[in-house]
Amino acid sequence: MAVMRIGHISIRVMDMAAALKHYEGVIGMSRTHTDAAGNVYLKCWDEWDKYSVVLTPSDKAGMNHVAYKVERDSDLDDLAAKIRAFGITVEQLPAGSLPACGRMLTFALPSGHEMRLFAEKECVGTAVGSSNPDPWPDDIKGAGAHWLDHCLLMCEFDPAKGVNTVVDNTKFFMEVLGFFQTEQILVGPGGATQLASFLSHSSKPHDIAFVGAPTSGLHHLSFFLDSWHDILKAGDVMAKNKVRIDVAPTRHGITRGETIYFFDPSGNRNETFAGLGYQAQRDRPVTTWTEENAARAIFYHTGVLAESFVSVYT
Repeated sequence: MAVMRIGHISIRVMDMAAALKHYEGVIGMSRTHTDAAGNVYLKCWDEWDKYSVVLTPSDKAGMNHVAYKVERDSDLDDLAAKIRAFGITVEQLPAGSLPACGRMLTFALPSGHEMRLFAEKECVGTAVGSSNPDPWPDDIKGAGAHWLDHCLLMCEFDPAKGVNTVVDNTKFFMEVLGFFQTEQILVGPGGATQLASFLSHSSKPHDIAFVGAPTSGLHHLSFFLDSWHDILKAGDVMAKNKVRIDVAPTRHGITRGETIYFFDPSGNRNETFAGLGYQAQRDRPVTTWTEENAARAIFYHTGVLAESFVSVYT
């Protein structure tokens, strides 16, 4: 089980000053580095690696790549061979290609998203340290997110033309990277078509998720909070900062998580996510949601799915 967890996500922003005000003041992240190209690196207070989000200046929003951390540097060689055997071209980027990060593998998922794998990144420690730590830092800001938790990727999906990169990504993650499936949404005659797939490599309900869409893109990046109370407080922080909220506080059926969806100033959708939901394990039966219950799977309280929630993404 070489893959451990999400390492970072690199996203494009159109106004860096506004983006920093959002990710620092609303999410509660801290700036740890700015490189010569103007890319800004941030971490949450409960993360120990130097950064988990990279903001890159651009004229359009969206994701550059998502990276997952593996246990040992030697795992990268084993994984590179497995990725090539699956039929995907993989390249190696030398140490230092990203600041404070060791060598990386980079490749395109079947959905077209760029993914990277790495083993080493500078450890700077959490804001409360590792020796007799307090439960939270005194200078916590905004929603006070603990860590970057996961991302959800929209994947090209056109069953009439035989295209379903949700299935293709799921197969790759399970067969090559060692993830296991926790939940899925099945649609179509006899529930034969997989529309959504949730995958884990830990005890969390998901470490990444895929949902079918006309084109591939980023649906959201998600930040972990402790509790429902913290979700409500995050909503207050967003309201005070005039953040555009997409979905007000509610609960998911899938993962059982508590959530708010909202947008950064460039239009990248964020989520604050609380509750571990259940203990995900490899021998736990996969939870399946059927087409008639798909909306309740996503928004359990109302069972109503706004069209923009699936059509608006970057």
